[in-house]
Amino acid sequence: MTDSRVALITGGGSGIGAAVARQLLEAGWRVTVTGRGEERLRGFAEELGNPEGLLTVVGNTAEYDDIRSAVDRTLKEFGRLDTVVANAGSATHDSVAEGDPAGWTDMVLTNVLGPAFLIRASVEALKESRGRIVLVGSVAGFVPTPGNLYGATKWAVTGLAENTRRQVTEWGIGVTLVAPGRVETPFWDDLGSLPPGHLLTADQIADSVVWAMRQPEGVDVNTVVVRPIGQPN
Repeated sequence: MTDSRVALITGGGSGIGAAVARQLLEAGWRVTVTGRGEERLRGFAEELGNPEGLLTVVGNTAEYDDIRSAVDRTLKEFGRLDTVVANAGSATHDSVAEGDPAGWTDMVLTNVLGPAFLIRASVEALKESRGRIVLVGSVAGFVPTPGNLYGATKWAVTGLAENTRRQVTEWGIGVTLVAPGRVETPFWDDLGSLPPGHLLTADQIADSVVWAMRQPEGVDVNTVVVRPIGQPN
């Protein structure tokens, strides 16, 4: 167990992050999950039976000190760090021309600075393990949507993934951007209903994340776009 690989997942208490954590724990990994809600993290751990290989850390991905603390606690608890998954994100589901700016700052900080903070905080540990950075982006980071600021933040994540890869590849660190289409997760809760058409499950996206993480040393899977069949854009 002490030699098993270690992952840190932001926003890991629900949705895609939780699904990735479950799959990794089942495969024998040790996993740290972060999130803003202590109750949600506690419930997630209890649901899994409080496994020995799971560490939950309350923190805000948009605060560098919180992310730095999560990395430090992971290294102290598990002794290594092999993969980080920048999964935490939020959406205001409005437009730049007609939306409410009150929610935009938190969304931009979480979706754009959050992944950058995670990279900065973990890069030295990942140099040692020759590990991998996984950024959870979105199809919205490839296909423009009228007035959609959330989509603009995901375009930033798309750029961050490639910009980061070009720097860290010389240190043996892989970088993978996983860009989902529509997924049935709490992402849609503020809208009160799911969008029409077929949606992927969080487990199906987790399959892609974990597949990328399991690639052998020297293999760098860079971009994985996963849409449900029937989603045109």
